[in-house]
Amino acid sequence: MAVRYPAEIRCQKELEALQLADTYPKPQGWLLSPRMVERFILGSEEEWVTKDGEKIRIRPKYWGDRSLIQVAIATLASDRGLMLAGEPGTAKSWLSEHLSAAISGTSQLIVQGTSGTNEDQIKYTWNYAMLIAQGPSTEALVESPMMDGMKQGKLVRFEELTRCHSQIQDVMISILSEKQIAIPELNTVVNAEKGFNVIATANTADKGVNDMSAALKRRFNFVVIPVLTDLEQEMKLVEERAKEQMLSLGLEAQIPPDLVRLMTTVFQELRRGKTIDRQMQIKKPSTVLSTAELISVMSNSAILSTYFGDGSIQMKEVVRSMFGAVSKEDDTDLDVVKEYVETVVRDREGQVWADFYQTCKEQL
Repeated sequence: MAVRYPAEIRCQKELEALQLADTYPKPQGWLLSPRMVERFILGSEEEWVTKDGEKIRIRPKYWGDRSLIQVAIATLASDRGLMLAGEPGTAKSWLSEHLSAAISGTSQLIVQGTSGTNEDQIKYTWNYAMLIAQGPSTEALVESPMMDGMKQGKLVRFEELTRCHSQIQDVMISILSEKQIAIPELNTVVNAEKGFNVIATANTADKGVNDMSAALKRRFNFVVIPVLTDLEQEMKLVEERAKEQMLSLGLEAQIPPDLVRLMTTVFQELRRGKTIDRQMQIKKPSTVLSTAELISVMSNSAILSTYFGDGSIQMKEVVRSMFGAVSKEDDTDLDVVKEYVETVVRDREGQVWADFYQTCKEQL
């Protein structure tokens, strides 16, 4: 059993049901129409029927602005690439994966951007044993995910594009403009089939990023994924994603709703640098306390309670996991948490806040 299945396998029944009911016009090469892609991403309370006759509901994959998702989907139907930009942990890769699964039926055509990514990894390389033995040939050619996506007419995901050096980034200019890759060794050109496009992601507040050239920016339509500010939306997202992660790990621990609300409030206040009611300014830690980090805190708490506790998530596991998330970049960030606990948490009413205060005092 795999540790993690791609979106097209995890959501196979949902995609089947939407495809069966899809009567809307769709671009050439797309699995679903833009309207059905939107429903797949944002979820639907309607009942949908799979090919086996099973009735299901479409779970939301993204909580946020509907118009933002519509712009992203429309961009992928155009001749411009889609750039999902935003702070770390805002679900850019998660959204990219599910868009690819709904539009192309696969999310596995991926180029991972790093400081070591080179032009060959984006275009193509060679089986050097065959190249030496028989010279350049189609058999010796090793296609990149980009070339594979162009041939199949499918979406290609370019993760963390801005982590690549600028001269490597600019390899994408000709691919996005001409929709082709030249192979001079074989005196041929690979042209993209209908349905091909690129979804790239870029962090706007992370270390190790490189600026994109103006020429490359013009080839993309930028959609900025905002940090969730709505408390209820972020709570729902954390509950859903944490449950998914626990199921994949075979854990049965239940996450108490009051703990989810408390931790979501704590993360939002430390992230903003002010309390929810905006009555008090507080220091912000240097670590990015994203929704993804919060999901990780809740999942890690479930692991701790399952293997080192009685199976029910307690405040001590949540606090231990939170301290690990806060201090991963700088241990002094725990001083920020300590000040927050003393100035904000101490005077709050409710048993859950009292437990949180006492547990923090014991562990700080």
